[in-house]
Amino acid sequence: MVFLQKQFYPLCIIFQMTMNTTSPKVQLLYDLCKTTFSNSGLSSSAFSQSIQILCSLLDTFTPADVGLKEENPIDDEGHGRVARCTQPITYLHIHECDGFTMCIFCFPTSSVIPLHDHPEMTVFSKVLYGSLHVKSYDWIEPTCIRESTEPGCPQVRLARLVMDKVFTAPCRTSVLYPKSGGNLHCFTAVSPCAVLDVLAPPYREDLGRKCTYYIDYPFSTSGNGAQISNGKEEDYAWLAETETPDDLYMQPGVYVGPPIQV
Repeated sequence: MVFLQKQFYPLCIIFQMTMNTTSPKVQLLYDLCKTTFSNSGLSSSAFSQSIQILCSLLDTFTPADVGLKEENPIDDEGHGRVARCTQPITYLHIHECDGFTMCIFCFPTSSVIPLHDHPEMTVFSKVLYGSLHVKSYDWIEPTCIRESTEPGCPQVRLARLVMDKVFTAPCRTSVLYPKSGGNLHCFTAVSPCAVLDVLAPPYREDLGRKCTYYIDYPFSTSGNGAQISNGKEEDYAWLAETETPDDLYMQPGVYVGPPIQV
């Protein structure tokens, strides 16, 4: 597969190029990410087209493409009869550079990645196996901030509910953007599941891309005087910053899928 950095082919041609090669899909994903997120000269239309291409490729991924099996033994390895809710989420690192991160999260049933944000980031999430509940929000603009009535939460900020649904593999890839698509989200495993993520650019606190966690409260708790232009109160919530949750239980694992040629 050959990509020319200074030329951007039509979507159908590039997708055919990616699917007519013997390279592992994870290598194709890396190549597409490198082309997309390392090329600051892309026009907005070319960038939008590249997002579609990445989604089309990710839609075809199965557990086997990244060295996993459905309901992978990693979910239960070493935990015996310990309750699933106390088992860790396993993080599998595939690749990281200045432009993007590729990784996998393997969830035991009922495990949770709490509500958190992705500042100035575009994030692709593909459920490889199992079922995952996703709840996501976007901030309301202009910014609406209130003093919270909840103890220990001095301020809350108004957000709009974007998604509250269960993804069950096989399913389409979901995408969030810096200001839309549900930039703040929470993952809850309905069953053992795995999610392939691409984050562009990666978290980097020194560049202002710090992961912040939030607690959501019903609109009615601080809604006095706030204006809702669309939807019902149930479509909105007040979000308060919180420390990294003590019960976020995550462990590193080893990626055993096809190696990437950088």
